[in-house]
Amino acid sequence: MQKHISLLFAVLLLLGSCNKKNELNVAEGKTKKEVISFAPKVTGRILKIYVTEGQTVKKGDTLALLDVPEVSAKIAQAQGAVSAATAQEQMAKNGATADQLKQLKAKYKGLKEQYDFAQKSFRRASNMYRDSLMSPQAYDEVYAKMQGAKAQYDAVIAELDDVERGTRFEKVEMAAGQASQAKGALQEANVAYSERYVIATNDMEIETISLNTGELATAGFALFNGYIPDSTFFRFTVPESQISKYKQGQTVNMEVTYNKENLEGKILYIKQLTRYADITTAYPDYQLQDAIYEIKVKPTDMRKAKNFLVNSNVILK
Repeated sequence: MQKHISLLFAVLLLLGSCNKKNELNVAEGKTKKEVISFAPKVTGRILKIYVTEGQTVKKGDTLALLDVPEVSAKIAQAQGAVSAATAQEQMAKNGATADQLKQLKAKYKGLKEQYDFAQKSFRRASNMYRDSLMSPQAYDEVYAKMQGAKAQYDAVIAELDDVERGTRFEKVEMAAGQASQAKGALQEANVAYSERYVIATNDMEIETISLNTGELATAGFALFNGYIPDSTFFRFTVPESQISKYKQGQTVNMEVTYNKENLEGKILYIKQLTRYADITTAYPDYQLQDAIYEIKVKPTDMRKAKNFLVNSNVILK
């Protein structure tokens, strides 16, 4: 009887050893997809979200609309600046109008008469001052008035001469530069205004939407997170003691744990992980001195793998 019990124990021990060996001959990994996210380029409050979590969107689809009042104000300011600068540029090119020239000539005539009268007054004052009939103070006042009239007369002559010869080239160029600058500011504001729409730049399976309608979305904040469609791959971490079984480009068989579905894949790369890298698979016989390698496998039939749950367990046989 004791002999039979010993024999049974030996058989069970052998079977357990075989099961352990079989377990160590397979590697467990995770199902992954390429991650992608979309963020607004400008800060604004969310007016509307056009998509839902779990939805697949196409490149160019509108995902959300933001309220950006600051940009609207900048557009109004830029439009006013463009109108003013354009008018200034046109005025510089056209020169003075007929009415402006007429007014300027009338101004010239009046200042000329004023200067002539100031000169006559000064000559009379000079004679009186020589004959001691005028005080020095009064004489100085007459002289100052004549000098003021002369300055105004010289100024209107220069102004009239400038108008009759046409606007200087430098002024025309300056006005054109100011108009161009104002148009650039308006264009920049219009571009910023168009960014109030959050547009998908790639196909995407939306997993999470970070904010709700009415909340403030800041520029660069990932508002929509998800995966690129048809990007499923499998990631395994294998210790150095077992890596010899796998080669880059090798076709391997796998089994998804939760649905028991079998499929083939091709090893895209094998790379060593850093010493403290996260290990996807736990090995009972893992030795601290062993190097750890990551194996990335792409399924042969992507249509079969595209609906696998992300982060689900998969066995590399």
